[in-house]
Formats: sequence, C-alpha cells, structure tokens
Amino acid sequence: MIFRLLSTLLPLLGLILLPPAVQAEGDQDNLITWAGCGITKKAFMKELAAAYTKKTGIRVKLSGGGATRGIRDTVKGKVMIGGSCRMTLPGADKSELYASLHPVAWDALAIIVNPHNPVKNLTMKQIRAIYTGKITRWKQVGGPDAPIHLYVRRGKISGVGYAIRQYVFQDSNMEFVTDPKYVVRSSGPLEKAVEKDPYAMGITGVSSARKRKVKIIGFDGKTPTYENVASGQYGLYRPLYLVTSPHPSKAVKAFIAFATSEEGRRIIRENGTVPYKDAPKLMSKMLIYGFDVK
Repeated sequence: MIFRLLSTLLPLLGLILLPPAVQAEGDQDNLITWAGCGITKKAFMKELAAAYTKKTGIRVKLSGGGATRGIRDTVKGKVMIGGSCRMTLPGADKSELYASLHPVAWDALAIIVNPHNPVKNLTMKQIRAIYTGKITRWKQVGGPDAPIHLYVRRGKISGVGYAIRQYVFQDSNMEFVTDPKYVVRSSGPLEKAVEKDPYAMGITGVSSARKRKVKIIGFDGKTPTYENVASGQYGLYRPLYLVTSPHPSKAVKAFIAFATSEEGRRIIRENGTVPYKDAPKLMSKMLIYGFDVK
C-alpha cells in the first residue's frame, strides 16, 4: 500500500521539485530568442524571422543591444541566437572564445550625411583626417562653410566602431576626435541623428542605412551598391554573423539552416543585402587574408 502510494506521488513530486529553468523549456518549444547587432536586425532579420514563423509556426523574438551583447548573451545562454557584425574578441572578454559564428551575409561600412549635404565622395585620407580632428569643416572637403558634426558609436568594440578602427586606421585602440554630444550608444541613434542634423556625418552599415532618410556618399570613388559589395569593388566590407553556443539545440540549427538556405538567401537578397554565399570573391579573400578590406 505504501509502495503503491509512493509510486503515485514520486512523479508528481518530481514535477514540483523540477528547477524552474527546466520547466520553462517546454514552454519555449515554439520560441527562438535572438539579440544583437542593430544593423543586422534592421537589414533582414525582421523579414527572415517573419518568414520562418510563417513556414514553421515557431516564433522568433528579436531584441537589439549590439554585436557584443549578441555574442556574449548567446554564450551565457541568455538568448538562443545572437547577431554580430564583428569577429569575436577573446582579448576583450574570455566568454567570446566559446561563441560559434555562422556568416550569413555581407555588409559594407557606409559613409552617411544629411540628404541636403552636397558632398558626394570622401577619400580614405579625408576620412582619417575627419576622425582625427584634422578636418573639421565641410568646406575642406567640398561642402558648405559649416562645422562637421561627427557622430560616433560609444566604446571601441561595437561592430561598426571596431570595424572603422581596424580597417580605416589598422588600430583597434584609435581615439576618435569629436564633441562628446555626438557620441551615441548605437547605430540606430547615429542614423536618426544624421537624418535630422544638416551638418552631420557618420559611418554605419549600408544594410540599415539604405532604410533611412540619409545620403550615402562614395568612398574613394565607389558607392556601396549591391553589385559593388558583391564583387569586392567597394573596399569597406565585412561579414554579418549569426552566433550560437558551441552546442546549439536542434531548433537553433534548424533556423541557421533556414537562414543560409536558398529561401533564406532570397529573403536577404530582397532586402538589398548580399548573402554570404553570393560573393565567392569575398569568401576567398576571407579564407586567405581573414577580414581584409584592402
């Protein structure tokens, strides 16, 4: 009698004593959580997530927070998938050693100004001079006699901030010279500021910039069109990644497979972004040189 009673109660006790995190897993079967790079989110993740939900019934919840959050929160198990527009930097945080990066698209660093700004192109030399405070007025680069309001990302390891330092200056510790009031927390506020400020300039990802009311100007005579990025003619390009833990779940693997499938690539392409596999020349450069924009 006692044995029979225990046999009935033990499974129920097991359910009651089950850790909350384990109990919650069953509730999350139809949900994938994603956080990270705002440029990736705005470029194609919304559309990719919506298509995946329509196809599978699994909801994909998107949050921002930047590339650093995308990498570290994924490794720590706070989200299932991250989005990043930079490589991992174990020297900045050891947790990044455990991130697995899956390249899904190519982005370009776009130089953006207000739509009313007449400047059409900047050279590498001019960009370096603007970011180091040697050029401070638009008149010096063919624009109006007005100050350059240089908007930059806070910190040195954001996706865009790191890319500018690494591939414009070859110095990841480079200090940019600008008024503190033009230092913003992420690419979204930077892009919005350029939309409103007639004397603004900033650098962001072209994949999100093209969805804003800003003017994308040339770099060394080339603009970051789809064709120029895919062919490697535009020099400032970089991969966009989906980030997973070292041992992703079946649900995460399935989403990564969808994102890199022909259907996923079509969605990315329709949003004006170059799918990773669509640019074999850039892929080969990555394999030979690493993340090289020269």
